[in-house]
Amino acid sequence: MTAPNIRFLNRGNKKGEIWLYDQVGEGFFGGMSAKQFNEELNKLGQVDTINLRINSPGGSVFDGVAIYNALQRHPARLEVDVDGIAASIASVIAMAGDEIRIARNAQVMIHSAWGLCVGNAAEMKQMAEMLDHISDNIASIYAAKAGTEPAAWRDAMAAETWYSAEEAVAAGLADSVSKAEPDEDAAKAHHDLSIFTYAGRSAAP
Repeated sequence: MTAPNIRFLNRGNKKGEIWLYDQVGEGFFGGMSAKQFNEELNKLGQVDTINLRINSPGGSVFDGVAIYNALQRHPARLEVDVDGIAASIASVIAMAGDEIRIARNAQVMIHSAWGLCVGNAAEMKQMAEMLDHISDNIASIYAAKAGTEPAAWRDAMAAETWYSAEEAVAAGLADSVSKAEPDEDAAKAHHDLSIFTYAGRSAAP
C-alpha cells in the first residue's frame, strides 16, 4: 500500500477510514486481497461511519466482489471518496457506498469482465459463459446505484467507458463532485493503465 490502510478519524464519534490505494487482489495483481481488506475492516470495530478512500486501477474481480459484499454487510454508514481513479473492479467496490463523492480531477472506468483460459473449446466456452455471468452481475450493481437498466451498463462496459468527475455524477455512478481541495498526488494515479484499451479519460472517446 502507498498509504496507511486504516486510521481512526474520531474514536469518540466512532468514525474510521480505510484507504484502498492499490490494486485489488494478490498474486498476479500484487495488491490488497479480500482477506486483507476484511482484516482492515474488522480493525475498525463498532464504528458508525466508514470513509473509504479509493485510488485503484482494479484487479481481481472475485476479490473485488467479496470486498463489495463485505462493505454491503457492514452496519456502518459508508462514505466513499474517489481520490484519483476507481477503475474496473475498484469502481464496483465504490458502488457499496451510501454516499459516493469524487474529486473534481478524478475518474471512473467500467468494462466487461476479463479472464484467462487455457484449454479446449468446451472449456473456453465455459469461461465465456462465466465472464458473461460476472458482467451481468456487475451491470446490475451499477444499475442499482444509478437507477437505470442493466442492459445499458453492459453496453457501456463493452465499450470500456471512462468518466470524468462530472460525467460520473451525471451517469449516476457518484452522488457529488467533492468540494474539498483535490489530492494532486492521488489524481496523478500512479498506476499502469496500459492494460486497458484507453489509458485514462483523456485518451478515451
